[in-house]
Amino acid sequence: VGEVINSTVKRFENGDLIVEIGRVEAVLPRKEQSRAESYTPGERIRAVIKAVTLNAKGPQVVLSRTDPALLIKLFEQEVPEIYDGTVMIRGCVREAGDRAKVAVYSRERDVDPVGACVGMRGTRVQAIIRELRGEKIDIVEWSEHPVDFVTKALSPARVQRVTIIDDEARVMEVLVEDRQLSLAIGKKGQNVRLAAKLTGWKIDIKSDEDKKKEVELQLAGLEFGGSA
Repeated sequence: VGEVINSTVKRFENGDLIVEIGRVEAVLPRKEQSRAESYTPGERIRAVIKAVTLNAKGPQVVLSRTDPALLIKLFEQEVPEIYDGTVMIRGCVREAGDRAKVAVYSRERDVDPVGACVGMRGTRVQAIIRELRGEKIDIVEWSEHPVDFVTKALSPARVQRVTIIDDEARVMEVLVEDRQLSLAIGKKGQNVRLAAKLTGWKIDIKSDEDKKKEVELQLAGLEFGGSA
């Protein structure tokens, strides 16, 4: 379990994909398939072993193309610095077929973890993107400082200010320029959702304009309260 294997597409059964690994048949269930992908019999695909279950016919190997473990293994295969332990993956979240975020950390000061994963002219990450049929991958540098980590996790958006609202409940308020707001939130909230999942913090994004209105309302409330 957790290993990446090469398999050959054999047939479809009620939306599930039956593949061959050598002489063994395995199943890639519909829910473990990326919605960006379609398959044809005879095609070779890489997938991660999700589970091995027992049924009437004996052991059944269950595969996944959506599990973050697949992305981690692909990075291990493409990036020598990850394979040899110089660069570590500290977090990985995916909405398969659409977007992923990977947090990386270097054990050596002179090794840039993001640069190592991207590769010369993007060759390393492009190979992984091709394997995942165009899934976008944001590679960000992991940090033990929550404010710094959240700032980087919201990439490609540029963040102006991050404030910790509640340390125990892990809630942060993030301020961005008005024109960065839609990028920070992402399509259907995807960018902020993935950033929150990666960092473990609830992220409340506000634009300059939102914050200005909020402060004005608070001030107006104070004035109103003070005149009573």
